[in-house]
Amino acid sequence: MYPQLLAHIKRLVQLTPAEEQLLCDRVELLKFKKKEIILEPGQHCKGEYFVLSGLLRQYYVNAKLNEQIVQFALENWWIADHDSIVNHVPAGTYIQTLEASEILLLHNRDKGPLLEQIPKLDTYFRLTMQRAFIASQRRIGFLFNQTDEQRFHYFTAMFPDFVQRVPQYMLASYLGFTPQFLSRIRAKKEK
Repeated sequence: MYPQLLAHIKRLVQLTPAEEQLLCDRVELLKFKKKEIILEPGQHCKGEYFVLSGLLRQYYVNAKLNEQIVQFALENWWIADHDSIVNHVPAGTYIQTLEASEILLLHNRDKGPLLEQIPKLDTYFRLTMQRAFIASQRRIGFLFNQTDEQRFHYFTAMFPDFVQRVPQYMLASYLGFTPQFLSRIRAKKEK
């Protein structure tokens, strides 16, 4: 049994003990060292990853060979290349650990049958995806409607512990500005 995953699910839906066991029997525990690549472009995403411990990032490498981070995932967050999963195409993103991580993998081949057996899980994943979509829309709105400095201050106020775990250049990539700009903001803040 994976109490951390079950506690996360219970925030949205209630499963019976038998349903909990069925789910736990279908996920695979994976352990990764720091800086391991879990997925890279050209591979098919195996499924959805639930983070038990550690920190991951999902990113593209653009035409100028710069990394553009689109998502982080820490404890109790899901991460996957959904384009690869839904459209059955090779992944366009990398997923990499930033810390040693323990992750549960719900394989694509198991998710459909599991949702048929446990309809409440369909509700759980729908609500989880809706929340992720809202967060993505908000992030895009912040990129278009806030200055770089406003985005930085908002993000650090909302996620102070998270900011301490992420390297500065990665935080800058996620927030849409250069590491040099982030250094200037931090220097100004320390004065």
